[in-house]
Amino acid sequence: MASQENLFIGIRGCVLAIDRTTGKEVWTTSLKGADFVNVVLDSGQLFAASKGRLYRLDPATGNILWENGLTGMGWGLVSIAQAGNGNLMAMEETRRQDEAAAAATTAATG
Repeated sequence: MASQENLFIGIRGCVLAIDRTTGKEVWTTSLKGADFVNVVLDSGQLFAASKGRLYRLDPATGNILWENGLTGMGWGLVSIAQAGNGNLMAMEETRRQDEAAAAATTAATG
């Protein structure tokens, strides 16, 4: 199932993929520790952080692609900031389309 059809949840040391349509669990991946899990999907790449570690997961299967122990940083909560380039480009394209539509409306009525 495509990652766009899934909702990703972090809870008690696990990441779950939930089908948006049915609400059924697609896969579950256990991470080290049973702590809060921060999850972000950035440009199709799924990242999760728990117990002072950062993971990259395959959004289709939940397989751990890599793990970074964030050596020397401790075991606390990890926050993840999304790069957002895809979102910025989509917003810019929407802005351009809105401007073009407004200009066409003005030209047609003016």
